[in-house]
Amino acid sequence: MGSVKSKLSSSKGSESQTSNSGSNEPTYSIQPHPAKTNDPADLQPSGGLRNQGGMEAFHARDPYVPSKEIRDNLPEPLSREELQARTAALNNDQQ
Repeated sequence: MGSVKSKLSSSKGSESQTSNSGSNEPTYSIQPHPAKTNDPADLQPSGGLRNQGGMEAFHARDPYVPSKEIRDNLPEPLSREELQARTAALNNDQQ
């Protein structure tokens, strides 16, 4: 506690010194604007249709095709009647 008081009392006497020497306060400066031209589109990130590269849709990968092992272990799909019965059962549970 005594060290805090000594620091506070010593800083009061040093007010006549210049504020830049040894101060812990942050300094701020003006940064240049990133625009090279007056066109607002220059500041927007490239992408989408503005992308200078090829259209990304044509660089998509092939669809996923599961292996034979996965396909053989899939259960048989339910019939229309089984799906309607399941839908009715779920709708009755909600009410």
